[in-house]
Amino acid sequence: MHSYDPLPPVDRRRTEIRHLNLPCEFVAPATKEAWEKRARSLREHILVSMGLWPNPARSPLNAEITHRVERAGYSIENVRFQSLPGFYVTGNLYRPAADGTPGADGPFPAILNPHGHWKEGRLNHEPDGSIPARCINFARQGYVAFAWSMAGYNDSTQLAHRTFGDNRKLLWGLSLMGLQLWNGMRSIDFLQSLPDVDNSRIACTGASGGGTQTFMLTAVDDRVKAAAPVNMVSAHMQGGCICENGPNLRIDTNNMEIAALAAPRPLLLVSATGDWTVNTPVVEYPAIRAVYALYDAEECLAETQIDAGHNYNAASREAVYAWFGKWVLGEDGRDAGRDGGGRFKDRPVEVEPPAQMLAVTPDDKPDLWVDEDGLTSTWIERVQKQLDTMQPDDARSLRRFRQVMSAGFRSIIGSPNRSDDDLVATPQGKRHADTCTIHSGYMGQKNHGDRVPYTEFRPPGNPRGAVLVVHPGGVSALTQDNGRDPGPLIQHLLGKGQMVLAVEVFLTGLADGELDTTEHAYFSTYNRTPTANRVQDILTAVTWLRRSSESPSVSLVGIGAAGPWCLLACGLCPQITRAVIDVDRFDTDSDEEYEEKLFIPVLRRLGGLSTAAALATPAELYLHNTGTSLETEDTVTAYRAAGALDRLRTQRKPADIRQIIDWVVEGPG
Repeated sequence: MHSYDPLPPVDRRRTEIRHLNLPCEFVAPATKEAWEKRARSLREHILVSMGLWPNPARSPLNAEITHRVERAGYSIENVRFQSLPGFYVTGNLYRPAADGTPGADGPFPAILNPHGHWKEGRLNHEPDGSIPARCINFARQGYVAFAWSMAGYNDSTQLAHRTFGDNRKLLWGLSLMGLQLWNGMRSIDFLQSLPDVDNSRIACTGASGGGTQTFMLTAVDDRVKAAAPVNMVSAHMQGGCICENGPNLRIDTNNMEIAALAAPRPLLLVSATGDWTVNTPVVEYPAIRAVYALYDAEECLAETQIDAGHNYNAASREAVYAWFGKWVLGEDGRDAGRDGGGRFKDRPVEVEPPAQMLAVTPDDKPDLWVDEDGLTSTWIERVQKQLDTMQPDDARSLRRFRQVMSAGFRSIIGSPNRSDDDLVATPQGKRHADTCTIHSGYMGQKNHGDRVPYTEFRPPGNPRGAVLVVHPGGVSALTQDNGRDPGPLIQHLLGKGQMVLAVEVFLTGLADGELDTTEHAYFSTYNRTPTANRVQDILTAVTWLRRSSESPSVSLVGIGAAGPWCLLACGLCPQITRAVIDVDRFDTDSDEEYEEKLFIPVLRRLGGLSTAAALATPAELYLHNTGTSLETEDTVTAYRAAGALDRLRTQRKPADIRQIIDWVVEGPG
């Protein structure tokens, strides 16, 4: 039975644009098992959004120490290494000074220190925030501390921090936020390569944009054993820079839930009375604590609020020193910051001249140093090589390919799993035509905000099959007599006993129009693109049609520009067992085609339409109107690997109605 609960009066995807300053909430699942299932999915989603799924190959770091100074109780080294070929992480390594006593040579625990948007980057030294001060104090306390520059700061000049990125890069999964997360992961690799670092005791802390890097890295890399994001985890401000707003990232999630992925590892939330973390003690902390309670690990979570503006000042630093002292060093840090001493008091430091802290200078620039265009080319070449390597050629490699790529497609488009309980509808009318009964109305997913117009054409008697037809012009393009009677294609399908459903997917047909994506910054971080919403609507319609027709499977016909949308749906929905897809002469080698006709961030990173066709195996798939630009070799290889090559047909010219009907009714036989 369908649920006929009222749908919203308008499609909220058109009117309610989510953005970084929109208040949000996070409610932990009721059980540990439910949370861990959600956590696995969310970690995958983060990696996909950041362009790090499938996991990129780790190229050699080729780390270099360009300068070293020794001071009382610590040393500082200028470091550079390649997180990608030709793309450098530049930073400073602070080490405890060897004094000849047992254990003075390590191995030591290590602290990662990403910085925020201070003008001087990792070299910023002022009362509100000093990266050198905290790293020197960490080294004196017995840690190896590593501070590195965000891309575009200090000597990391290969990218422009505030402007790097465009839709082409997003298609390939290349974003500033993804690069910085990758740099954090490679920084752990670097620390673990050092003989004086205890690989089992690595922690991370940073403020503001560095706080975002801290909880993001902790969320996806379990080598981080303790974390302290400072002045960032908020229910009403998710990050105000491109480096904090990767594509697709915060669709159906937010920073509170992402920060909770640290559980049950020790996590300290440091907040301030004078910025967007003012509510942390009463909002964000209790929400995250509910996750820690699922592990009986509430003692591993704490919060402290500093009466100050946006900062990582001495008081904030002392709270972090004490936290890591307890959980990383295993020492009692309760005396931290008290007048008169304390193991973890923030002690005065003398910082080095900034010019002497740089790992890259005009006179000492690596030969492999690339610019933005060079990095983009390197990234795309590596992606293409990885996709070629993953191309399935037998049943085993196909299973692995499907496992990895299906997770990626679910992330960028949305989960295809829909049940009767998820679907609601508002019927609008029923009437009888000469050859069928016509039902019309709106369908959608419960609490999702979508409102999809549909028209259902039911033949006399019991249907022999169920067909979903999608046209870029909507239902009116498939009917005649001002929409009152089915058009030729639907008439032929009805004549073969097929029940037909036509829908007007997002911004097509009666709902045709534009979507303002410029009102708020970082639209694609918080909202699905029109193409992704269209594919979701197709998946919703498939579930609806299966239930209406009581058919275990559905045939799908995609016409014109809707063909590529339908092919993406085929890759996500095994209930589509037979499909006729007008590829509309789509050029799968053209970034411009994807940008203009099929824009979903990260889609090309995952292989685009070629991967969708491979994921459709073993469905009976008829691709027509391919022209000469559609790459079909990978699709043929995948169908051969599935032992289903006889279920695939490709055709350069458009199919006629007879060919479409024959495939829908009879299949490839």
